[in-house]
Amino acid sequence: MAQLPSQHRLGHARRSFFERGAALAGAVPDTILQSWRRCQRQGLPLDRNPALDPLPRGHLRELRERHEKLWRLARAELEGLSADTAATGSIVLLTDEAGWILDAEGSPGFLDKAGRVALMPGVCWGENVVGTNAIGTAIVEGRAVEVRGGEHYLAPHGILSCSATPVFDPYGRLAGVLDISGDASVQHMHAMGLARMAAANIEHRWFDDGIAEAELLRVHHDPALLGTSREGVLGFRGGRLVAANAVGLKLFGLDRSELGRAPYEALFEQPLSRLHDDGALLDRQGRALYGRIDAADATRPRARTTRAPITVSAAAARPPPDGPLFDAALDAALERARRVLDAELPVLVQGETGTGKEVFARELHRRSARAGKPFVAVNCAALPEGLIEAELFGYEEGAFTGARKQGNAGLLRQAEGGVLFLDEIGDMPLALQPRLLRVLQDRELSPLGGGKPVKLDFALVCATHRDLDQAIAEGQFRPDLYYRIAHHTVHVPALRDHPERARLVRDLWQRIGQGRRLHVDALAALADHAWPGNLRQLVACLRTLAALSEADACIGVESLPAYLPRERGMARAAPDPSATAPASSMQAAEGGLHALTIAAMRQALDACDGNVSQAARRLGISRSTLYRRLRPGSDG
Repeated sequence: MAQLPSQHRLGHARRSFFERGAALAGAVPDTILQSWRRCQRQGLPLDRNPALDPLPRGHLRELRERHEKLWRLARAELEGLSADTAATGSIVLLTDEAGWILDAEGSPGFLDKAGRVALMPGVCWGENVVGTNAIGTAIVEGRAVEVRGGEHYLAPHGILSCSATPVFDPYGRLAGVLDISGDASVQHMHAMGLARMAAANIEHRWFDDGIAEAELLRVHHDPALLGTSREGVLGFRGGRLVAANAVGLKLFGLDRSELGRAPYEALFEQPLSRLHDDGALLDRQGRALYGRIDAADATRPRARTTRAPITVSAAAARPPPDGPLFDAALDAALERARRVLDAELPVLVQGETGTGKEVFARELHRRSARAGKPFVAVNCAALPEGLIEAELFGYEEGAFTGARKQGNAGLLRQAEGGVLFLDEIGDMPLALQPRLLRVLQDRELSPLGGGKPVKLDFALVCATHRDLDQAIAEGQFRPDLYYRIAHHTVHVPALRDHPERARLVRDLWQRIGQGRRLHVDALAALADHAWPGNLRQLVACLRTLAALSEADACIGVESLPAYLPRERGMARAAPDPSATAPASSMQAAEGGLHALTIAAMRQALDACDGNVSQAARRLGISRSTLYRRLRPGSDG
């Protein structure tokens, strides 16, 4: 049976389990087998689909409002993964702690296919509802789960291949699930790695508001990881560990059940003051941990933020140390756009999804006369239709069901004196466009539910991937609004049109790779790819390569994702079998190769402080080979 294709083995395992009640050892993962048994015990019918009608739009809006913080913190990850999942024909999903789908992004084609089995916002995919599936089973197991094809409990779900990982809040409570789902007939090599990385980013971002009356320690054995989602974050209140991310727990071998119980003294050998003084302290195993402390405000809890899925950035007068990469043409376009913006005229940035329109807009803000004021970025396609008006224009207390008790000033007022960036404005609902037009004309707004009109002062930058001329012709975008926002238009080219893609890949890898090396053939394959998701997809790919490799790795073509051609570089490097080199040339080449080999061995030995075993492991050879090749007088 080991010779049968995997789908045949799985089909045989299903028949054995569901028809004869026999579980074939090793035929399916134990996680799947245990889930099948749970579903049977619950009496879930195998031969019919459950009725999975999505929630009405109003109820879905209320569901999203109840989970506003999770949804806000996850938006950056959903948007970041959307291009990568679209390129691989898959989708990324966010659910709440019970499995209700809050949002979905990715391949439009697969979104339609997933809709046929109700894998869409407003539907619950708990295991007790639809049987074995990555979302529901990850909730039950409390850990990351993959469910491929026929491993799903219900046969119609065999079209899906899903990778899901739970998202926990700082106190160890399950907050939701992030899932990547695609066609079961396609191998999704990095889906689980991407899902795990996105969940870690969400959990790390959850600590940005601080923990009420607690000291936050941000620590790691590797100081290079501080400030990233791979740092450990630990919250102590009254000498006890009350909050932590997964990395922080793993550093000390703890699980979430120990939050609220583990005392500081059980984790650290030295007092917290050593971290203040030296930037490092020892744990109970004598290992050095580097980091910093975010001190608590003991007099009052930190204020909770109530931001929507948008970005509000403060002044940006100085360029960031790892600022964006612009070629000469884009730099010139930035300077022209700056002059327009400083003249109080709006700028429209056009380009395909993922080309870096928001990066362009942020740099435009930094160079403008309004750099010392806020930059408010609103993704018109990311906010749910029912919330766009309330979030943009604000509302008074009690204006609608779910409205915050104190009301909301609105994003337009948060941009006061600065720059308002309306991303994907081409996706703004048609019914909302007239009100935005009036605000732009009058520079005055009235909040929902009444209230005194408020004067506004902001510069406007809009962006879209859509052809607005076509949208106007189709009646999907108002021409008067277009003429109001398009005084000056900038086109950000697609990545495939970049004149120096290899240099761009090298520059990005230098920032992202954290010391890892990129083989010349891998660089060529990355530079040659068309990148339909543009810069966003390329950056996501590079981040994934870094996340899935060791710190000192050399990334080769074999590590590249499946959608990239792997043969090009290797074929180019292969020798011509018909070519014959002179003997002297061959001897010189062999001598040069020998010298390079010896140099690499000595370099590895120096890097390992003379430890031959470590050097041999790093080189992938035996200790005896290393001794023999480095012995004086050896010819190899």
